[in-house]
Amino acid sequence: MKFVLLIFFSVTVCHTAGAQFLPETIQTSFTLQSERQKLKKSLYERTIQQSFSLSPDSTNEYRYQSAFWAISQFMISDSSVMEGFRKTFAVYPSLEKETRRSFLEALYTINPKQFQDEVQKILVTEEQPKLFSMAALFLFRNNKGYKFRILENLDRRFTGYADNTILSALRNYILNINEQAQQPVPDMQILFASQQKKGIKTIYSFQRWNRDYNGLAIIQEADGTFARDSSGRLISVRQLARSGSNLPYFITNGNTPQGIFSIQGIETSHNNFIGPTPNIQLMMPFEGNWQNYFQEQADSLNAQLTYTQLLPVSWQSYAPMQEAFIAGKAGRTEIIAHGTTIDPEYFSAQPFYPISPTLGCLCAEELWNANTGRLALSEQLKLVNTFLRTPGNKGYLMVINLDNQQQPVSEKELEKIVAVFEKNNNAKLTGSHTN
Repeated sequence: MKFVLLIFFSVTVCHTAGAQFLPETIQTSFTLQSERQKLKKSLYERTIQQSFSLSPDSTNEYRYQSAFWAISQFMISDSSVMEGFRKTFAVYPSLEKETRRSFLEALYTINPKQFQDEVQKILVTEEQPKLFSMAALFLFRNNKGYKFRILENLDRRFTGYADNTILSALRNYILNINEQAQQPVPDMQILFASQQKKGIKTIYSFQRWNRDYNGLAIIQEADGTFARDSSGRLISVRQLARSGSNLPYFITNGNTPQGIFSIQGIETSHNNFIGPTPNIQLMMPFEGNWQNYFQEQADSLNAQLTYTQLLPVSWQSYAPMQEAFIAGKAGRTEIIAHGTTIDPEYFSAQPFYPISPTLGCLCAEELWNANTGRLALSEQLKLVNTFLRTPGNKGYLMVINLDNQQQPVSEKELEKIVAVFEKNNNAKLTGSHTN
């Protein structure tokens, strides 16, 4: 299939972990004001406007795919985008699967209400499970009353849907998402104590169910203590778990799944949009070798049970922590924790400003000097350096939605949760009792 992005990505390369990274050594010309202006002009005029001036066919579908990618990543919506959407709907059945997929992703990103009828037609004709699910999710997002129509189509047109990871996840999402968002999280103290007992370094990325709001990441060392600064303050890092599309966790380029990610080390990327700040490499279930994921010998014949047993008993029946397992089984890969070089002004009207949404990764806040290309602020660097303060560059990262408050996760609420654990821990060490 011919698919060449007009803006190129490149692979990550290994970086030796252990020592602290110095902010003054991190620089990129990609964040210079002149480069940002060039990119914006190219995105709007070449990638979107010029591509959508053409009628989509087999000779230019790759250009439409590039345009849809730009819309999803930068959340661009203007008259040219709407015209491109109209042209795509007109020839939708004749397009390649990847073009249809990227189109539905862009459509979900912008969420234009005027295309409800067109998406309903896709719902009753699309035979690809993932694309059917994306059309269903678009309709359900705008009108929860579509639930029964979606389930009827699912039962009638995909008789073996229970054996399809994406379709079964879609059904569960439509039936249970509202209830799950109201369900209390199991006792965090038990989870902290479990990781302490195992002696495993753990990053917790606490988020809201509404991923429009920033979360916070904190680090529990292998000895069970939580990373604090020289003044004794809990070190927390602003982190966004929202993708540009805001699709659910089981769809390609959707939001970061909840659950357990295996930390595989620290690397530096040559991807212009991630930038040169070291990132934390994460592995999902089904992504590569099972022994690497579990970081020890493990039963790969019953992978879900082995995955679930990474959690304490009281957490094992908490369904949201299975999202990473389901997403991995559905084929999602390459979710990491990284920084960003993207100009935050693209997202100035969004609640998560100034952090950039991604294609599903965890993104920490970074601001750059537009005159020198050097870091002005980096939550990502703080996260990496804090993680590397103690021996070892592996462990686990757990993404957990705390609740459905319509506001960012605060340092105050995490400090309160951690303080209870530390107080109980100190009481055990001293042999005293607390009420």
